[in-house]
Amino acid sequence: MSRSARTASGSRAPAPTPTWPALAALTTGAALTNFGFGGNALLDPEVARAIRDTPADLITLKVGINIVGPAAMRERTFVPVVHGFLDTIREGHPDTPIVLISPTPFTELETTAGPTAPDPETGRQRVLGSPGAGAPTLTGVRTPLAKVVDVRADPALRYLDGRELLGPDEAEALPDGLHPDPAAHLRMSDRAARLLLGRHL
Repeated sequence: MSRSARTASGSRAPAPTPTWPALAALTTGAALTNFGFGGNALLDPEVARAIRDTPADLITLKVGINIVGPAAMRERTFVPVVHGFLDTIREGHPDTPIVLISPTPFTELETTAGPTAPDPETGRQRVLGSPGAGAPTLTGVRTPLAKVVDVRADPALRYLDGRELLGPDEAEALPDGLHPDPAAHLRMSDRAARLLLGRHL
């Protein structure tokens, strides 16, 4: 089987293969195509076109942290961009199952907007200051993502709260407050195999 996936949580993994999407694919026998962009998963139209044109039996889209972290969008623009991204993918995959995944936890951005940057002394991500009116928080993108799935009434589209992959009580697994350590990637891969791939294999 083919899989198209986008992830923005792999920078703490020692190599591409022990990231949670790769591990989930290996344990289930799926063939993974990863469209992760290392901090640049910003719902760019050309990425939607690339996914549209790539054969896949299941498409997973992990959306939000790269938008909230740098304060790259406003609440007003976020939802229409998500809809447009999905519309483009559906041009090539009218019936392919798609799972829209919200961000895993990041305490500093749950109720405070970005931008963020690494603290030079601790290495942990910290919020820099006010981005201006309308910048979303992580809490402020999870609910809209769930509503996008509801209003589209697409039987092959479903929502997964990213906190089911890594919970708020697992903060110790995030050395910089954001990115999972290798052990957390293993736990996330087990959960992804069950929650994402299990029902499609």
